[in-house]
Amino acid sequence: MSGEHMQIGEVAARTELSLRTIRHYEETGLVIPSARSQGGFRLYTEADVARLMVIRRMKPLGFSLDEMRALLEATDRLDSGAELPPEQREALLERVRGFEHAARQRVRDLRTQLARAEEFAATLAERLPPAS
Repeated sequence: MSGEHMQIGEVAARTELSLRTIRHYEETGLVIPSARSQGGFRLYTEADVARLMVIRRMKPLGFSLDEMRALLEATDRLDSGAELPPEQREALLERVRGFEHAARQRVRDLRTQLARAEEFAATLAERLPPAS
């Protein structure tokens, strides 16, 4: 096997996703292996790993599979190298901007949740006697 393709186990280790999760993303059409070995094993490229990392980063922010698909479709078209009419290109960029705005808002919301959780843990710690 050439150095440009990886089997699913290596991809799982690099992305910190389970084999089951990667297969699920394949079943939903979010990531399709770039090739198959003669034995039928899934083979992935660096681009596939990068795509999985986008999905992995979106998941904890609460983006749905459909939202992930919409962002990936937009970035795929923008990155394809195809000449896009200016209005299409701007519409795709606006979609990406919308996701960037949503991601930033979700990060702010998570920071607020974390601050509240830390305050709660601190109030519980104050109720306990000092450790001896």
